[in-house]
Amino acid sequence: MDNLESIFIGLALSAACGFRIFVPPLVMSVAAIYGHLPLSSGFEWMGTYPALYAFGIATIIEIAAYYIPWVDNLLDTVATPTAIAFGTWIAAALFPNTDPLLKWTMAVLAGGGSAGIIQALTSFTRLSSTALTVGVGNSAIATIESIGAFALSGLAIFVPLLAIGLVVGLLFFSFSKGLQIFAIK
Repeated sequence: MDNLESIFIGLALSAACGFRIFVPPLVMSVAAIYGHLPLSSGFEWMGTYPALYAFGIATIIEIAAYYIPWVDNLLDTVATPTAIAFGTWIAAALFPNTDPLLKWTMAVLAGGGSAGIIQALTSFTRLSSTALTVGVGNSAIATIESIGAFALSGLAIFVPLLAIGLVVGLLFFSFSKGLQIFAIK
């Protein structure tokens, strides 16, 4: 795997953390176990069965919790900083082994940043749904986010160029909507 492909995969998986935090590490673990994803040194443990089981259990709990009314909004409070941390960590696991300062700076800015922006978009969407539907519509949003996390994670592994294109599109959409919300008329 070349350096650019590793960066694309890392960024796309980091962005997927904005939808569901534990889905990208689960997909990474499966891909590493089956030899589809080489991990940077120090992160090889992600390609083990104990890591796979831990990520699987965490994913099930996380997805289920988003279907409990009002708990989903509370989870968003914790999920935002956690998504940034996991996005950073995932990017570092896949970015090329270069100078550690460069690697971790890129991971924080690109990986953590993309995860944080996507998480902010999903949090805002859920908050709007709660206000407009008194929480009734949140289960539909939770389903879409879970599907998005699995789809983006899978695309990141198998079609990284398409996945990074989707991430760029989501980031552009997030920024354009953010500018519309805060525009002074």
